[in-house]
Amino acid sequence: MSLRERLTDEMKGAMKSRDELRLSAIRMVRGAVKNREIEQKHEFDDREIGEVIASLVKQRRESIRLFRDGGRLDLVEKEEKELVVLLEFLPAQLEGAELEELVLKAIKESGAVGIKDMGKVMKVVAPLTAGRADGKAVAEAVRAKLS
Repeated sequence: MSLRERLTDEMKGAMKSRDELRLSAIRMVRGAVKNREIEQKHEFDDREIGEVIASLVKQRRESIRLFRDGGRLDLVEKEEKELVVLLEFLPAQLEGAELEELVLKAIKESGAVGIKDMGKVMKVVAPLTAGRADGKAVAEAVRAKLS
């Protein structure tokens, strides 16, 4: 089942169960995908839909941080619930050890020796972690290994 079909099925399930938050989050994803498809002038495949969802996840994490700093715990709770729904549609996220292993392989493959070669390593590791890890976390892992 494609990601697009899964989103549609999950939306129907949320409608039937009257789960307003889940329905809202899935509609948000479908709307964002549709807007990007209109901009790009083609129908997205699963990888591109995953990229849209990953960008929405990143937005939610940033919103959570800002709302927490602003003392808006009611909004933090809502954003966290939406984040949980969004993460269901992404592939399993890379954890510390797995990410570290990919970074080490990329360093070896690119022949990087210092922090000045970070760009080379990121070019190798970014496609391997797309949709599976936050870019900021990947960059921090690369920086830590090259330092």
